[in-house]
Amino acid sequence: MMWLDTLVQGILLGGLYALFAAGLSLVFGIMRLVNLAHGDLIVFAAYLVLIGVTLFGLSPWLAALLAMPVMFAFGWLLQTAVLNRVLGKDILPPLLVTFGLSVVLQNGLLEGFSADSRRIPAGSLEGASLDLGLVTVGVMPLLTFASAIAAIVALNALFYHTALGRAFRATSDDVVTAGLMGIEPKRIFAIATGIAMVVVTLAALYLGMRANFDPSIGPARLIYAFEAVIIGGLGSLWGTLAGGVIIGVAQTFGAAVNPEWQILAGHIAFLAVMLLKPRGLFPRAVD
Repeated sequence: MMWLDTLVQGILLGGLYALFAAGLSLVFGIMRLVNLAHGDLIVFAAYLVLIGVTLFGLSPWLAALLAMPVMFAFGWLLQTAVLNRVLGKDILPPLLVTFGLSVVLQNGLLEGFSADSRRIPAGSLEGASLDLGLVTVGVMPLLTFASAIAAIVALNALFYHTALGRAFRATSDDVVTAGLMGIEPKRIFAIATGIAMVVVTLAALYLGMRANFDPSIGPARLIYAFEAVIIGGLGSLWGTLAGGVIIGVAQTFGAAVNPEWQILAGHIAFLAVMLLKPRGLFPRAVD
């Protein structure tokens, strides 16, 4: 029963990593942009939610709901004013710009909130659990996993059942041809980044309610997101969920054997998948 419980907890943990990675996968799938500031943007969104909870007395859910349009606008502005200027065949300029953004965000958050760790209060949900017979699972991890699935379903519905989704796919396939057909690639890229920031806010909500966070933890979240994206296959949203689950299961089994092995086990699982499937499990441009 212990190993079954470990497996279930690992799968649920994978939902959190999938939320970390979904926005990164979305942006890469559409514009082939590797955003090194992605983890810091998650932390930034977590502080926005925290402000809504502590300063305005809102519930975490309402605070996240209000933070989503703010993050969408921030993502749209960031893409329009900065990232669109450096996109091209050379991947180095976007890497340098997003690395610089990561440094700015970390230092800005450190200046504004100090290095003290914070947590978004979740009330009774923090310790709530469900007895499923063979295993007992926390309500918060269940909500996280359900939200990850809901986010991926919503993103896929957007891609395959809307006019905007057709524009996303056309731009992803061929920017020049899409432009000739009346699509404005830069506008599409800005909308995609805005949507990615909405998913980032959802990830930030669960990050802040499940664990303490501080301005310095963004790069670690970025590593988990990268590994989930690469394991699943670059640009594959469902693959991102699979990648998150693989990392989560590896970490919980590693921790069950020795608590010091938790993080290492996730990285070993990543390397093992890369040895067997160098292009990831489900390599597609957008899924």
